[in-house]
Amino acid sequence: MTKNDAVEILLVEDNPNDAKLAMLALEEVNLANNLIWLKDGAEALDFLFGEGKYEGRNIENRPKIILLDLKMPKVDGIQVLERIKKDDKTKHIPVAVMTSSQEEKDRVSTYDLGVNSYIVKPIDFDQFTDFVKEVGYYWMVVNTPPAK
Repeated sequence: MTKNDAVEILLVEDNPNDAKLAMLALEEVNLANNLIWLKDGAEALDFLFGEGKYEGRNIENRPKIILLDLKMPKVDGIQVLERIKKDDKTKHIPVAVMTSSQEEKDRVSTYDLGVNSYIVKPIDFDQFTDFVKEVGYYWMVVNTPPAK
């Protein structure tokens, strides 16, 4: 993808195994054509707001869904979510948190910030791929977002 291509799914995940499983699951249901994988929260913010190595990117090409891990290096998922939901240009992008954290404080914090979905990652391979397919299908096909 070039830096100004449309992105439908933004996957922000530092664990390469979880990212690969998610991408394979989305490919299986033909939802991975316009997907970009970013490995930490700082890179995600740079991408969304056209900063750093993404300076000059057309930020009007916003993703239809962000799949966001919470526990990441540099900038964690809660900080990413906070910036997304505070900015008028990005606040309507649906964000689904995919995390292994079952901590109540993480759930409360993310919902207070406006997360659209909080999902604890299943450990089982089949459960994880089914979950990613369902999330992708719902947000990419079933959901009707507001007009830009």
